Amino acid sequence: MPDPTDTTLRAATIAVLVENEPGILARVVGLFSGRGYNIDSLTVAPVDETGRISRITIVTTGTEMVIEQIKAQLDRLVPVHKVADLTMEGPHLTRELALIKVVGKGENRVEALRLADAFRARVVDATTESFIFEMTGNTDKIDAFCALMRPIGLAEVSRTGAVAMARGPGGLKA
Repeated sequence: MPDPTDTTLRAATIAVLVENEPGILARVVGLFSGRGYNIDSLTVAPVDETGRISRITIVTTGTEMVIEQIKAQLDRLVPVHKVADLTMEGPHLTRELALIKVVGKGENRVEALRLADAFRARVVDATTESFIFEMTGNTDKIDAFCALMRPIGLAEVSRTGAVAMARGPGGLKA
């Protein structure tokens, strides 16, 4: 049982398996907004061969008590099959995809390409004045790349949000 006096904040990556039906995402988001909880990242997609089950990955921040409340409230929603706090259940991988547009000429273009190579970002579009880089990695890696691109000519960023999965043979199954 979490200590109700503990005000230490922690990030939580929560995976939720749900029936893939209209309105379920609105209900999950409504649970967060109705209680004043923030969603830092949200991804959702069907994950079974029939398309009947979707996996929602939510990254949020809160005290241990708040995160326990979120998990309990998510678990009570119908049609939720399973809720897992990947950050507490053991080793897991978290990745996201980003498209990053950098505008510039001359030396800035050379520097953008050099940094992209160092970060293993791929050029997916190029014009005489801009690049669009594709990058996958953890949130910190993408944040660091974007920070380095700002003075060079960062123009636009589009990110998928985090997806996560527990390491090892176990998994999140309905």
